[in-house]
Amino acid sequence: MGTFSYFPHTDEDIRVMLERIGVSSLDDLYSDVPAEFIYKGEYDLPDAMSEQEVRDFFNFLASHNTPLTVFAGAGAYDHYTPSVISYLTQRSEFITAYTPYQAEISQGTLRYIFEYQSMICSLTGMDISNASMYDGATAAAEAMMMAMASTKKKTRVLVSSTLLPNVVKVIETYAKFHGVVIDFLPYDAKGQTSFEALKAELAKGDVAGVIVPSVNRFGIIEDLKGFADEIHAVKGIAIEYCDPSALAVVKTPAEWGFDVAVGDGQSLGIPLSYGGPYVGFMACRKEYVRKLPGRIVGQTVDHEGKRCYVLTLQAREQHIRREKATSNICSNESLMALWVTIYLSVMGPEGMKKVNELSCKGAHYLYRELLSTGAFEPVFDAPFLKEFVLKPLVDPKLLQEKLLAQGFFGALLTEEGYVSFCVTEKRTKEEVDALVDVVREMVTKA
Repeated sequence: MGTFSYFPHTDEDIRVMLERIGVSSLDDLYSDVPAEFIYKGEYDLPDAMSEQEVRDFFNFLASHNTPLTVFAGAGAYDHYTPSVISYLTQRSEFITAYTPYQAEISQGTLRYIFEYQSMICSLTGMDISNASMYDGATAAAEAMMMAMASTKKKTRVLVSSTLLPNVVKVIETYAKFHGVVIDFLPYDAKGQTSFEALKAELAKGDVAGVIVPSVNRFGIIEDLKGFADEIHAVKGIAIEYCDPSALAVVKTPAEWGFDVAVGDGQSLGIPLSYGGPYVGFMACRKEYVRKLPGRIVGQTVDHEGKRCYVLTLQAREQHIRREKATSNICSNESLMALWVTIYLSVMGPEGMKKVNELSCKGAHYLYRELLSTGAFEPVFDAPFLKEFVLKPLVDPKLLQEKLLAQGFFGALLTEEGYVSFCVTEKRTKEEVDALVDVVREMVTKA
């Protein structure tokens, strides 16, 4: 084996190491591998490229993509990303940061995680936030397990059927392998979680927790009045799945009286990026902090009395006491938590309200214009923010094809046969009108 400048070990280093372990060559390290499984030919590797050739190659691959104007949501939203975020997150002290176990050399990382937690608490109204999770779906599943651990001996968790399908699937996966029974709450004529069904299911007993959305998969802002009281009456845990961007203008989980808030931070300026990486958030009331999974960064003072930050309540984590851990999750999406923190800092409360105002106006305008084409019928009479569903009077698959052909991604099909659209602050009136024109032309030619 030759020596390469980018390999840290010299031939002499390798000889000494092999001698120390009692073998004469690197091939001896694979002596227990049957000879027929060892490849002896030449590797079919492409020739090396110059930097410009590499750029040209990837530009060629990118040219096969068709850029689309996004009018879809379903849990992943095309919100504006301030350019300063990508610049700041690429600074070396952030992008190379790892697990901040050693507080003395991790104050920068610990501080921004603490700021992230503080902002999540401000959005949700909760007392405590953890240091982020993989994504919204796993955060919801972890909340289910948190409810089980907090109530003990109960076996059931109620899940609203208006929750996003991908979130439901992850919850079901966790439940299957932890012996949790999942029962679903139907939605009423307004497309919201049925309060009457909730009371009926709670009356059956054995309910550890209930998971309902703040803004559901139909885009409807749910009215959760009385939900928490009913759940608490049977000593259950009330869990709300939230769109954090919408929390700037809708009632918070705390205002509804809920115990745990979870969701995906993607709507806080994280690009769609083919589905990730995103970041899950999880916050709760202080009485449940010992059951909260993941890391928690706390504020304290050093020996000189100066403010500093540390990982706190670590006795509940799996790297300290695995058998006592609240969850096997020990990692957090720290870089994406930083992304969210910068976004919230840049936007501020007024900026967040403006995002929702523009999105709401655009969505309601599109809603009215689509109905005027005669291609749809309304489904629910309930308030929505930036996303809505309609009943198509045309072939939904053909509708999707027509939109895609004109550069629009929208009209996602629900399990009920409705189609959903979403409008964020990035969409212009000209783009909305162009999408509606495609639908009008389709109706005219039908």
